[in-house]
Amino acid sequence: MIMLKHIPFPTLPAPPSWFPGHMNQFKRQLPALLKKTDVVLELRDARLPLTSINRTFEGALQKWRAERMGPADSAVGPTAAGGARIACERVVVFSKRDLVPEWGIEPFQKAMTAKFPDQTFFFASWHRPRDIRSLSNLLINVAKRYPHMPELNVLVVGMPNVGKSTLLNALRNAGIRGPTPKALRTSAQPGLTRTVPTRLKLCPDPLMYAYDSPGVMLPFIGKGERGAERGVKLALIAGIKEGLYDVETLAAYLLYRLNVLNPNDPAYRRVFHSETGDPGSAPPPTNDLAEFLNLLSRRLNMLKRGGVPDHTRAAQWFLRWWRDQGGLIAAAEAPAPLLPRSSTRNGWGFDLEWDIINDAGAPETAEEVQRHMERHIDEYLSTLETEEGEVSSTQEKKRAKEVTMAKRARKVKAKLAARRAGTS
Repeated sequence: MIMLKHIPFPTLPAPPSWFPGHMNQFKRQLPALLKKTDVVLELRDARLPLTSINRTFEGALQKWRAERMGPADSAVGPTAAGGARIACERVVVFSKRDLVPEWGIEPFQKAMTAKFPDQTFFFASWHRPRDIRSLSNLLINVAKRYPHMPELNVLVVGMPNVGKSTLLNALRNAGIRGPTPKALRTSAQPGLTRTVPTRLKLCPDPLMYAYDSPGVMLPFIGKGERGAERGVKLALIAGIKEGLYDVETLAAYLLYRLNVLNPNDPAYRRVFHSETGDPGSAPPPTNDLAEFLNLLSRRLNMLKRGGVPDHTRAAQWFLRWWRDQGGLIAAAEAPAPLLPRSSTRNGWGFDLEWDIINDAGAPETAEEVQRHMERHIDEYLSTLETEEGEVSSTQEKKRAKEVTMAKRARKVKAKLAARRAGTS
């Protein structure tokens, strides 16, 4: 087997801006909604556990917690006017756990808990009823800790297409006995939910309600290589409209990521030996997108006139395959084996990767993986701090225009005042 020793990073375009008006409207509504919220259920995508952190929410959520918790030295936690304790919980749910390798879930959960002890982290797949029941029980137990509260109100937030509406339908089905019709519409495309609907009952005893919310993208994805990569990642999981990117750009990044996850035997090789079942019948791993799309086009008989490989159709098929099957295949794999006295890169999901240097060739322990993840989380959060306040060129122009218009308005107001003073 040929192992890829050098995996070059693909050239990526600057990220597009996609922040429709309904997202901005919800951002303005969020502080008022939080005043009647007891539990924030924040959804992120397990494949992008860091990239799907939405910095747009952080300021409002921190203010909500500070207002409800009261003084930092309070020993009893938040209290209502009558002195009874009230809930103030933040639960982060990583959806689509079946699309990331199981071996990294517990180390990542421990790494995030160490960094954010005031948050609860939970991994779930909507296809696993036991995950839904466990999450429902978690929320019910939160409600039972506050028996004096007449009801528990849950606000669900997150980026587009992380499965908020699907989760609420499933939680409602788990918490209410008997047949429960689907209450919220769902879609594989981002942007279906545009307003905050009326409350949805999740459980009658203890009484629990939830609000769905529109998926909110970052107003500005970022500058340079980091911003470019962040935008492509979000497009791959359909977090932003795929049409904003050239399909071959997405295919190039997907090829790179699958090579990083397993440089010995990337998941896409299954496409080439799916009929024979013989791994030796598949071509060796490659970093060359044109070469890969040539091979894939011929494998799928996607040819133009004259037998020319159709790269666009092959790239589109590659993305669909990964979303439907390839993600499951990659998630089912163990960490890439390491030969003695060698080095390679390993990764988990599309956000975390690290170098492995191992003289013995033994697999990494869960504790070693956790340390890698903690270091990567710290680096990512540090990057977010340096990006704080960055805006796109479009937003810069908009702000400049607003400043100009404000100056003009002040001049007009001053002239009117001067005229009134002269006539009095």
